[in-house]
Order: sequence, then structure tokens, then C-alpha cells
Amino acid sequence: MELIPKAAVIKKVINESNDVKSFLLELDEGKPFSALLGQFVEITVQGIGESTFAISRQKKGATQFIVSVKKMGHLTKMLHRLTAGEFVGVRGPYGNSFPLEEWYSKKLLIIGGGIGLAPLRPVIDQILLEKDKFAGLEIVFGARSPLDILFKEDLKLWESDPYARLHTTIDIPYEGWHGKVGFIPSLVKDLALKPDNSIAVICGPPIMIRLTVEALKAMNWKAEQIFTTLEMKMQCGIGQCGRCNIGGKLICKDGPVFRIDQIPYGVI
Repeated sequence: MELIPKAAVIKKVINESNDVKSFLLELDEGKPFSALLGQFVEITVQGIGESTFAISRQKKGATQFIVSVKKMGHLTKMLHRLTAGEFVGVRGPYGNSFPLEEWYSKKLLIIGGGIGLAPLRPVIDQILLEKDKFAGLEIVFGARSPLDILFKEDLKLWESDPYARLHTTIDIPYEGWHGKVGFIPSLVKDLALKPDNSIAVICGPPIMIRLTVEALKAMNWKAEQIFTTLEMKMQCGIGQCGRCNIGGKLICKDGPVFRIDQIPYGVI
């Protein structure tokens, strides 16, 4: 396992919202970056430290990839100060992946809350590339306000694609907003999507994941039909620090992708 960060140059910085930026990165050695859907990387800012980030866009055989960073702590604040042409360190990719091949012929329900849409965007990308292999795609995305909506160009594309059905909501009323208002679990209840031949994938704040799972179960979705990803609970990424221990499992080694019935009660 590669433990030494590799130098990566920032090719582009994209302002996604008030507190989220996406960084288009390329390894300095110019080799293709190969990652499975759902894997994560450790990003190092020299002299500051490192942190875990989901890969929020990738293309097979490409040398570049994107991570999306919400400004929260000291390291993410320092990342937000970086500009195109500067360097960061990259370790990874690590972790398991979303089992898309097992979901062929099924309907997919992708539910993202805030920055939780980041690790789900590559999954949506792949489903749209392989439309003939799935039975349909529903996308639910929630943000605090219109100012916090991420990946606006992607949302426009998904909304205009007749294959996908996009449902966007904000938490509370906002002047000038004419779309849905309310929390994601309530919207999921209102949509009343049937569980027949379906898989749901959820990522967002823990309370949102928990309440959305409860909403799905109330509509007869089974735990084995619901997946999530928990990369926000990791630190070292290689199973050494023990911070991401959940009932004898390590998220970085056994995850970050889990079926809901694989997660000990109370973790989310």
C-alpha cells in the first residue's frame, strides 16, 4: 500500500457554493488516476496536515480527478486558499466501492444532502453512461438554501435528461425560490417511491441519513436495498489510527460503502 503522498497539481478551482470548492487535480507524474466508484483519497496541505475526501468526479483512463471540499476546519480553510498551479499531496485511492454491476436491471434512487452529493456524483455519471443496464434513475438533492446548492451545471443536465428524474429541495423558504421546500426525509415520503426492484443510495449528514432510512423502511424498503457511504468519519485511511472503528469494523478498510444492515445500530 502506498503511504507516501504523491504530488498533485491543482489544474482548476471551481466555486460550487458559499463554502464548497471543487479542485481538479492531476498527479505530477502524469499517469492515469484509477479509482473505483465510491473510493476516497487523503489530501495533504504541506505544513498543515491531511484529511479524507471523496472523489467527486472521475473518468476512466483520465489523469485528472475532482475532490469537492466544504470549508469546515483549519485544513479545509487552507485548501480553499489554494489556486490553480499550486500543489497538494495525494494518497490513495482507498476503500471499497459501490457494487454497480450487482444493481444492473434495477431502479436506482440516489439521495444526497449537501456535500453528501459529492461521492454520489460519479455514481450518477456512470448510471447515465450505462442507461441501458438500469431500469431507471431518481435523484433527490437537498441543500440548506439556494446559495448552498452544489454542482449547478450537473443539476441542469440531470433535469433535462429524460432518463433521470431530479427532485431538489431546500430546508426552509427563501425569497425567490419557487421549488420544493422541506427536509429530504419528508420529500422522500412525499415521493412514495416503491421498493420493487430498487436500490437506494444515501449520503449526507448523519441525521439526514438516519431519518431517510426510516422513511424508506416505513414504505417497505428493506435494509439490504439501502446503501450509504461514511467517509466523513475517517482520518488515516489505512486502518492504523482506529478513529473510524464502528463495532469492530473500520470504515476505511471495510468501507466506506456499506449496506445499511452492515452498520451497527447507532452509528448514524
